[in-house]
Amino acid sequence: MAANLQQISANRSAAFAERHFSVQEIAVMWSLGNDAVRDLFMREPGVLVIGHDASRGKRAYRTLRIPESVVQRVHRRMSRP
Repeated sequence: MAANLQQISANRSAAFAERHFSVQEIAVMWSLGNDAVRDLFMREPGVLVIGHDASRGKRAYRTLRIPESVVQRVHRRMSRP
């Protein structure tokens, strides 16, 4: 049990220390528009979504921070075999 808790803690630390990309950085790397990148990653597990939902009469403002492992996963999924 203690070893299991240590493994969970190590995984959290690794995720925290992992490089996180902005939407604009990925858009430049992949030669895509910001909106296309945002659509690709908005609902992807592991992406940090910072901000709030839209309130009455106001649009939602959200900042995405995308871990490198998620970028690699999406790239593999989109690449042809």
